[in-house]
Amino acid sequence: MDRLRQRADFLAVANGARVNSPAFVLQSRLRDDGGPIRIGFTVTKKNGNAPVRNRIRRRLRELVKRVDPVSMQPHHDYVLVGRRDALSRDFATMLDDLRIAFTKPARHTHRDRGPRHPGPGPVPAASRKPD
Repeated sequence: MDRLRQRADFLAVANGARVNSPAFVLQSRLRDDGGPIRIGFTVTKKNGNAPVRNRIRRRLRELVKRVDPVSMQPHHDYVLVGRRDALSRDFATMLDDLRIAFTKPARHTHRDRGPRHPGPGPVPAASRKPD
């Protein structure tokens, strides 16, 4: 299992499927190549200062170390987005949440599905019927 380090890879995974949990959001994306599973970690500044964010990130890394890699799908990239609850949530519960997130069918974001209510749109002048 490799780490995601490039910003472009993180952005590509952000457009993929996601599974929500109280302590984290698991984002995933199927890659076209035959490479290994890659995983990245991110914690935004709204979660706290640098020591708090690093503590959240360390807990997320430890979760991934303890989960069975067989539960992850091959040829996928994953990003764990940490939430503030990752500090106070029981570690065993978070581990169960992560196992469930890997097995749960992921919901795609609105960016993957297209418009919610596609309307008929404007009719081009050339295709209108004469009055």
